[in-house]
Amino acid sequence: MSVPAAYLGIIVIWSTTPLAIKWSGEGTGFLFALTSRMLIGVLLCLLLVRLLRVTLPWHRQAVLTYLGAGIGIYGAMLSVYWSSQFISSGLMSVLFGMAPIFTGVLAIFVLGEQSFSIGRVVGILLGLAGLAVVFAGDFSTSGGTSAAMAGIAAVLFATLLHSISTVFVKAVGAHLSALATTTGGLLVSTPAFLLTWWWFDGFLPDVVPQQSVYAIVYLGVFGSALGFALFYYALKRLEAGHLALVPLITPVAALFLGHGLNNEEISPAIMLGTVFILSGLVFYQWGGAFRRFARVNAGDD
Repeated sequence: MSVPAAYLGIIVIWSTTPLAIKWSGEGTGFLFALTSRMLIGVLLCLLLVRLLRVTLPWHRQAVLTYLGAGIGIYGAMLSVYWSSQFISSGLMSVLFGMAPIFTGVLAIFVLGEQSFSIGRVVGILLGLAGLAVVFAGDFSTSGGTSAAMAGIAAVLFATLLHSISTVFVKAVGAHLSALATTTGGLLVSTPAFLLTWWWFDGFLPDVVPQQSVYAIVYLGVFGSALGFALFYYALKRLEAGHLALVPLITPVAALFLGHGLNNEEISPAIMLGTVFILSGLVFYQWGGAFRRFARVNAGDD
């Protein structure tokens, strides 16, 4: 598979995942929906490993990779699903768009990737400004007491965990296949999801709404098995901070999907915050190239 094809798959899956998360928990509870999704995902991955005869190694680097991926999946997904009770799917995607900035900053210190530049500093400041606008907008409309504030914080926490997991897997450098990394991560995280559901909820709905069934199956097959595999496939071939197309496209797509299919409100604060965050991502990823291009043109003049 080519890296552009993997990018396209990730964009489509990650654009639709937030709305599917919202739908999956309606009438079932977020823990049941999350655990069901992960069970489907890990079973499908194990089936693919067997059918495709993919090696699932258990040496030290492999185990560290599985642990890093699994802990990231568990913490990030649990936080995102919990937050889906309080904030829109579009806002979830916009906030998760900060992942490349978080990942890039961590990669500088852990992996020794490209250091800070003026463009990257401007990008970080714009991203933080976008987060401030989103928080301020919610604070002004709710008096600062709504559960949405906690939901926003939970998604940011999930984004940080995802970034830490990404950099850790890259740093271990186990050179595993994408399917092996995904399967190992799900083997670590799925038992934790089962224990969490049993301990804190244990609820088995008598009837699962048809929309929730479709959403859970979609997330298990595409959001977990295929989506994670495509992500780790691209991660092996790129710097940890350079998965840039995904967070630039998916927040906008998710906002419009949530608005069009789920009647989610897009407030002026969310729109303005989205513009700041996406502008920050552009500056963070390509600010240096813009400056070099400007200098070359100035020299030609």
